[in-house]
Amino acid sequence: MKKLLAFAAFATFSSTILIAQQADVPAVPGVPPAARKAAESIDPQKIRAHVRYLAGDLLEGRGPGTRGGDIAAQYIATQFALDGLKPAGDNGTYFQKVPLYAVHTVEDQTKFTFQPEHGKALDLSYGEDIVTKDQTGNESAEIDAPIVFAGYGINAPEYHWNDFDGIDVKGKILLVIVNQPPSNDPAFFKGKTMTYYGRWTYKYEEAARRGAVGVLIIHRTDLASYPWEVVRNSQAVEKSYLKDDPDATLKAASWIQLDVARKLMAMAGKNMDDEIVAAGKPGFKSFELPVRLKAHVVSKVRRYESDNVIAELPGATKAPGQAVIYSAHYDHLGIDSTLKGDKIYNGAVDNGTGCGVLLELARAFADSPVKPPHSVYFASVTAEEQGLLGSQYLGMHPPVPAGQIALDLNYDALAPLGIPSSADVSGAERTSFYPEVEATAKAFHLTLQPDQFPGAGHYYRSDHFSFARVGIPSFSIDEGTLFEGHDAAWGKAQDEDYTAHHYHQPSDEFKEDWDFSGDAKLARFGFILGWQASTLGKPIGWQKGDEFEAARKKSEGGF
Repeated sequence: MKKLLAFAAFATFSSTILIAQQADVPAVPGVPPAARKAAESIDPQKIRAHVRYLAGDLLEGRGPGTRGGDIAAQYIATQFALDGLKPAGDNGTYFQKVPLYAVHTVEDQTKFTFQPEHGKALDLSYGEDIVTKDQTGNESAEIDAPIVFAGYGINAPEYHWNDFDGIDVKGKILLVIVNQPPSNDPAFFKGKTMTYYGRWTYKYEEAARRGAVGVLIIHRTDLASYPWEVVRNSQAVEKSYLKDDPDATLKAASWIQLDVARKLMAMAGKNMDDEIVAAGKPGFKSFELPVRLKAHVVSKVRRYESDNVIAELPGATKAPGQAVIYSAHYDHLGIDSTLKGDKIYNGAVDNGTGCGVLLELARAFADSPVKPPHSVYFASVTAEEQGLLGSQYLGMHPPVPAGQIALDLNYDALAPLGIPSSADVSGAERTSFYPEVEATAKAFHLTLQPDQFPGAGHYYRSDHFSFARVGIPSFSIDEGTLFEGHDAAWGKAQDEDYTAHHYHQPSDEFKEDWDFSGDAKLARFGFILGWQASTLGKPIGWQKGDEFEAARKKSEGGF
């Protein structure tokens, strides 16, 4: 999940909230006056009402596959129906069924051992040394397989890098380093900006594609950008997977501590720290260790379905191509019965706010007296908190072929802090649509701020990424850290406060004194961008050499 802007109890029910419901929208190329009026109708109080309902205790934290999550999906579908939008889900409904299963590792019954060819075996302590998930959906798994040190576990032809060159890893365990080869060259793994090759999810997927049995990702805090406790805690709860996902077949999708990796490499007579350095240089060759992993993994498995909710506003022309999707996830973390006190993760900011914006965008588009040239889709997706699973499924099964979709604009956690004078649209610069984004932001008096933590891989941690990976140009529209009436330090302080005290906590609850005027401004900004994308006379693509360019070229039903 991308790092979120904060909210704080400082907010007052100020005159900002009491402004007129309409706000001026600047004239921009390709958007007729009637469409601008529709954008101007976007109402912060309507966004507020949606967030209040979706973040209420009645919805029990909107966990996917739960009563509260189902109520949220029904509410969103009802709003789409009231707007007069066309169902775009399964069988003439607003709902796209997403088949899922959840895995919870039974820690006290799961065992891992490193067994060298010669010498004493090393038993690992679950939670302290290693954590794992069996992606197969089986209740137990037995593993006895050789271990291959595969460097960063990356095959990136565009960077002339292949850690799997000359080695067969089928049926084996991969030992890999988190992140990607170090670089100061923007032309080589984008320098200090993380590519998807650096994400731990990619390493699991690539290993599965090559037939590996499991993966041991070496955790090093500076390379991961978070401590071991974050890894351990995230694995202590159940993790969901898409049914029949070909890239989720590992019996042991695991992390190990750096000190444990050092002991493992010492069994092969090598130094782990030296090998990490070597693995980051051209010419590195993966090699098999004289050590086997023996493991017994026990899991509790829950199978369920959850819904993406999808609606369409048909365009003025029936010609294919240039469709636009607006997306926002509605799920959150549900209820944790083991907590003391408040047990409900209400998810008001994350992502009640994105849903409120999505629903108000849908209403404004539906009420417009003129229609955009091509269809506009509104998708509220499930299981984002489980790993972008709802949007992944939608990307695999879009309402029209991916090649006919011009753009996805995603909204995820817009803190109701007041009116922003900056926006974060990280990833937009990777697309040919960026000149329009820059010009429109300027017209809205929004300074575009770059990703302030490029090494953390935030672009790959929200639902727009699921569309990008199938080639669709995609990015999220977020607040920056600059707000009217405040200096930059104030916005940064709110960010830090949210991260420390409210992010994925039961305290992320709706507050009556929140100011939704900024959420409305960014909704209007997105309305205009989407209309422009629908109007462009040429398809939107990725910049030459971008990691998603090849997927765009392979898109079905291209322009």
